Amino acid sequence: MNIPAAVQLGMANTTRQHFSDVFWDFSTHLQELKEAERLQQIKVGVSAQLVFAMRATFSLSDNHLTMLMNASLATLKRRLHQKKMVDSVASERLDRIAIVCLQAKSVFESREAATRWMSVPNQSLGYSIPLILCSTGLGAAQVRRVLHALEWGGAA
Repeated sequence: MNIPAAVQLGMANTTRQHFSDVFWDFSTHLQELKEAERLQQIKVGVSAQLVFAMRATFSLSDNHLTMLMNASLATLKRRLHQKKMVDSVASERLDRIAIVCLQAKSVFESREAATRWMSVPNQSLGYSIPLILCSTGLGAAQVRRVLHALEWGGAA
């Protein structure tokens, strides 16, 4: 699976904006893939660099990052330093998060607004953080429902 060139580069000494660009480029790239290609990418795993790009994009704490990726911080850092892929569980979660974030970007018409909305507790979601809910398929479905309601002016 082709990973965007920016993701393949080492990420030392990069800015939060660069990390955000990497995350959003990955998200946009997913739209171009067929489901079979996305499934193959999940099986093979995605770069640990993408996990840390997502972390920087949403200013995630260690606790939130490890919960979202179902992996310890030590494991994630080791995979990053060894330039290895994360496992299929973390890859699937990152894929799910990226797709939901694209929907948020479509609704709010900017990366920045989508990032803010995905990062703060939301009353319509029982004061849960939308990004954190995306750790499960059911939680992601709730977030998508609220986004759909916002897009069409209905009640969430």
